Amino acid sequence: MAESFECNFVNPRNTIEKEIAELSPWFHNLHLPGGIQTAPNHKLGDFPNFNWERIAPYLPANISDMNILDIGCNAGFYSFELAKLGAKVTAIDSNEHYLRQARWGAEKLGVEKNITFVKMQLYDLLNTPDRFDIIFFLGVFYHLRYPLLGLDIASSKTNKYCIFQTLTLPGDEEIRNTPFDIDYEKRDLLNANYWPRMAFVEKRLAGDPTNWWVPNIACVEAMLRSSGLKIKHKICREFYVCEHGETRSHIPPGEIKFRI
Repeated sequence: MAESFECNFVNPRNTIEKEIAELSPWFHNLHLPGGIQTAPNHKLGDFPNFNWERIAPYLPANISDMNILDIGCNAGFYSFELAKLGAKVTAIDSNEHYLRQARWGAEKLGVEKNITFVKMQLYDLLNTPDRFDIIFFLGVFYHLRYPLLGLDIASSKTNKYCIFQTLTLPGDEEIRNTPFDIDYEKRDLLNANYWPRMAFVEKRLAGDPTNWWVPNIACVEAMLRSSGLKIKHKICREFYVCEHGETRSHIPPGEIKFRI
């Protein structure tokens, strides 16, 4: 008489897809082994892979052993790509849901040893001595209640480069050098189309109550310079590679003090 037995085989693909569903919703479409993706029907397409393809050619040829900070890492896509290239990545986010996704993704991709995940806000970096060779500051700026403070902090933690991106106002306004000083009576210049400006969102934008600010391109570039970042490459409309430059603040060095 033949011996009967139960088959306990578990399909790994089904297990991963179940875990993806349990960790949803996903904003990053991660590409996992076996062709599995976390958000294959993302409304933006293969996001953020198409952004990575824009950025990657502007990174140093060898980032092995570089210390890199990923601000607002979300599900970790950029951190994973950097870790694959040998970088030592610190990935921060204030949202535990995203960090759970990121830790899970790092394990599935086998890069967890190269990444340190930390639950913290950008402002919390003020309380750390850490500095980084490269900082990824993508898709975060317009979510900050205090955006210029955030940019100042990121600049102060950058040893070499800052890769920066933000949502911007539509339009291709003319970029001009603005006057060093303006008389009080001539402040109507501040209404000029070319003047650096930022729209404040009191309630919601795209259903998100954390979309606080939307700058125009002139404002983005002026704030980068003001925070001591020199624009090295403008990758495309909203993406910049910056390096250390001279702070263009009119406030004497040493008189800007802040503490969180």
